[in-house]
Amino acid sequence: MSNLSLAVRDSSTMLRRNLLHARRYPSLTLNLLLTPIMLLLLFVYIFGDTMSAGIDGGGADRSAYIAYLVPGLLLMTIGSTTIGTAVSVSNDMTEGIIARFRTMAIHRGSVLVGHVIGSVLQSIISVVLVGAVGVAIGFRSTDATVLEWLAAFGLLALFALALTWIAVGMGLVSPNAEAASNNAMPLIFLPLISSTFVPVDAMPGWFQPIAEYQPFTPAIETLRGLLLGTEIGHNGWLALAWCLGLAVLGYRWSTAKFNQDPK
Repeated sequence: MSNLSLAVRDSSTMLRRNLLHARRYPSLTLNLLLTPIMLLLLFVYIFGDTMSAGIDGGGADRSAYIAYLVPGLLLMTIGSTTIGTAVSVSNDMTEGIIARFRTMAIHRGSVLVGHVIGSVLQSIISVVLVGAVGVAIGFRSTDATVLEWLAAFGLLALFALALTWIAVGMGLVSPNAEAASNNAMPLIFLPLISSTFVPVDAMPGWFQPIAEYQPFTPAIETLRGLLLGTEIGHNGWLALAWCLGLAVLGYRWSTAKFNQDPK
């Protein structure tokens, strides 16, 4: 077999392995998925009227706040889901299966590729589920064209790929699953200090650069622009740059760590 055929075959096998693990042990994925869903319901039904009045500077309009909130929580869902990837990779490293794979006649990179593709698929499924909850409670995107919907899906997939490679690196450098979960917590924490819940210009002046110059805010504003017709401006290019930069960084970090000889 050619090297490419071997890589595709072994990557497919590793992908099936990771999907079977996710199906047999769904508790971690479900727990991580519940975080954005609970935040969505909490902020819409408990804080929705107050938050919308504060943002609009007028009367309370919960439906307007749902439209504002959902794009940010879709990206937060990706961050939550990829924590499971860090834990899964760390488990593989500490339980010895990676050491066994190193002795087998399989394509070396297929182990990581299987984790990455499986995680991206889980992230997209999680986004669809959270999006369905958003639609059920009133989210609508009536003005988006087919091209804008495709661009939004592409952004979500690219963002999931970038964060997944970062999560894989975190899993590889973590001594155990608990440490991997802790190391990956910024993937949930960063959306909380982005424009997910309130606009950046509504934050204290000293805090605005922290919220603005991070990966989630430009991606959120781009997704809002695609789905809701708001102004995107330079956020589209920033989101693309963050996605490509994080993907390359995560890939190089993960492969370098994985290819190190075990001590």
